[in-house]
Amino acid sequence: MIIDTHMHEKTYSLDSKISLEDIVKRGRQMGLDGVCITDHESNDIMEKAHEYSKETGFLIIVGAEVLTHEGDITVFGLDKLPSEKVHAQQLVDMTLRAGGVAMSAHPFRQNNRGMGNTIRDVRGLSGIEAFNGSTRPHNNIYAYGLAAELGLPSLGASDAHTIEAIGKYATVFPGGIRDVKDFIEAVKAGNTCPAVHTGSGYEKIDMYDKLYNKILFEKAV
Repeated sequence: MIIDTHMHEKTYSLDSKISLEDIVKRGRQMGLDGVCITDHESNDIMEKAHEYSKETGFLIIVGAEVLTHEGDITVFGLDKLPSEKVHAQQLVDMTLRAGGVAMSAHPFRQNNRGMGNTIRDVRGLSGIEAFNGSTRPHNNIYAYGLAAELGLPSLGASDAHTIEAIGKYATVFPGGIRDVKDFIEAVKAGNTCPAVHTGSGYEKIDMYDKLYNKILFEKAV
């Protein structure tokens, strides 16, 4: 399955311009099998998303993007989000106690919201968002390299706030993902691979693959 694991819906992320309806329609057009809604400091869309997922037959998983003192982290399986800003380790510990997973989002984005090398000091992260559609290619490469160095799963996501951005990067999960529980188990097992949309479909990302390098550096120019 191919899932875009980080995007924002306009009801609870005020910097987003896309509705749930837009997301599902565009996701299908892009060839996605599902999406994750990770609004800023909010999972309030959960009930509506679950209902719309059943109505459309399109997988919608709800998490949240939480800004910690060290940077942004996407969390899944943590129903009660912190009411105030916390340190990354606190958020990770909270999420693990709830049976969920926490991933560093766009760690090397240069807007003071990425964890960067502080990732090395945090214990219990379940993955690194190595390829983020709103982040410069060379910063994505740093994230991918750090994930490989630390032995953490790599994920791909659009971080979409506009309809055109949906599905730029995504994550490939082997087998079926039916709900957030399956999603969490797949991430914990390390069964993820980032992918890039080539214009005609998705290609798994391999840093040594000529096709990926061609697409990456064409976009960087």
